[in-house]
Amino acid sequence: MSRKFAVAAALLAVLALGTASAVPAQRVLVVEDAQTGETYLTAPVENGTTVALEYTHSVEKTRVYDGYTVDGDRLVMTRMEFESYGWGLPSGANVTRENGTFVYDPPGALTRLTVAPGSVADHRLHVGNRTYDLVALTDERSVDVHVTQRSGLAAAIHLLDP
Repeated sequence: MSRKFAVAAALLAVLALGTASAVPAQRVLVVEDAQTGETYLTAPVENGTTVALEYTHSVEKTRVYDGYTVDGDRLVMTRMEFESYGWGLPSGANVTRENGTFVYDPPGALTRLTVAPGSVADHRLHVGNRTYDLVALTDERSVDVHVTQRSGLAAAIHLLDP
């Protein structure tokens, strides 16, 4: 390799890293293995993005929808829908009925949500207008879901990943 080529390649690499580090940080939703930290999914989000878990209640065999809104690094619970009362569902909540479904605005915000996806419940994760099959994505392993900032450099490296 010629010296000119090596110098040009090094200069190009420095310029690329400098450009990538100048890119503002990007907020992302991360789904990672609860035990190993292996990342299964990284999805760009911003304040106001809807994130939701949808699944079948294991006892009642009815649909449950837990809706959250991204607010900084928090997931603010903004909506819960369920079709029947059963174990783990809010029997004392002030609910309304919409088309045969119980709906309420639960209190609370989380920085980390742990989910144990299962084939019986058929867990699905909605991020904005995209839906992910958590069971297939994680091979039914427990996951932590959280929002974090990813630097411009990390975002650029992620784009290079196959």
